[in-house]
Amino acid sequence: MKLDIQLDARPDQAATRARELLEAGVDGLFTFEGPHDVFLPLIVAAGSSDVPPTDLMTNVAIALPRSPMHLAHAAYDLQLLSKGRFRLGLGSQIKPHVENRYGATWSRPAARMREAVLATKAILTAWQDGTRLDFRGEFTRHTLMPPTFVPGPNPHGLPPVLMGALGPLMTRTAAQVADGLLVMPFHSHKHIRTNTLPAVEEGLRERETPGELKVYPQAILAMGRTPEEQERADLGVRGLLAFYGSTPAYRPVLDAEGWGDLQPELNALSKTGAIMEMIAKVDERMLATLAVRGTPEECAAELHRRFGDLTDRVCTYFPGYDPGTQQIRDLVTALVTVTA
Repeated sequence: MKLDIQLDARPDQAATRARELLEAGVDGLFTFEGPHDVFLPLIVAAGSSDVPPTDLMTNVAIALPRSPMHLAHAAYDLQLLSKGRFRLGLGSQIKPHVENRYGATWSRPAARMREAVLATKAILTAWQDGTRLDFRGEFTRHTLMPPTFVPGPNPHGLPPVLMGALGPLMTRTAAQVADGLLVMPFHSHKHIRTNTLPAVEEGLRERETPGELKVYPQAILAMGRTPEEQERADLGVRGLLAFYGSTPAYRPVLDAEGWGDLQPELNALSKTGAIMEMIAKVDERMLATLAVRGTPEECAAELHRRFGDLTDRVCTYFPGYDPGTQQIRDLVTALVTVTA
């Protein structure tokens, strides 16, 4: 099982951090839409002579505020820089962020994501094949592509376009149109089996895009060897779980485990800024169910148990703490051993 790890560095530190992670043996790096641009750290890593070639991915770039043309150009150029090792991961975000942080329009997010994926792929295909661009959707239209703006065929082929999803409608949509599904990291083993996979099967029956759908599960890791390391990791992970759990759109994950009533409690606390009270609501059972916890060897075994029959690749997060290069190296080694 291959391991992708978040490139958690600002652009001016991205090359150094990328080299550290790759020297620890990870198979790929991804960025998310956080305090820095989602594309720039990957551009720095791909363009640095100090960073070995590796798989790179946005996980995710928020699609709804962006034009598919912008997404296609970024994906094309990162495919060039990485020599064919880039995957464009797209996501929708939630209404308050799209409207109030990005200043964009929110409506029917699954339908908009469907068009964002199809339009981006249509633009990339037109460049690759030299065909006329003629995408006419409900939310976006792309019919003008003068030769001046055509980069021509990418020598490394088309980059895959992936979609992040949690709910059944978005998951079905991803299975219909995307090259891969990025399973939202806030989930449980039960939620994936009872909610995600049935929605994937429904979407595949109505698939609009040629080729197979790859599934990329994601996991939040609380990893440590000593009691002090574990306590620090647990605190960081509890904070992220509490944040996710406070979001109404993520309640189905809690519902699957019988904890749905906790979501409005967390949401109310989040509006008052009571962070420590939110964290205190995430008990040991929730931590073990919604995250992967333990030593690197224990985490590797649990990743294999949860995802070994679904994929040959998994993305991992270490929220609010740094496990250190040695523990990441140990996780990689253990994961290779347990999946051999």
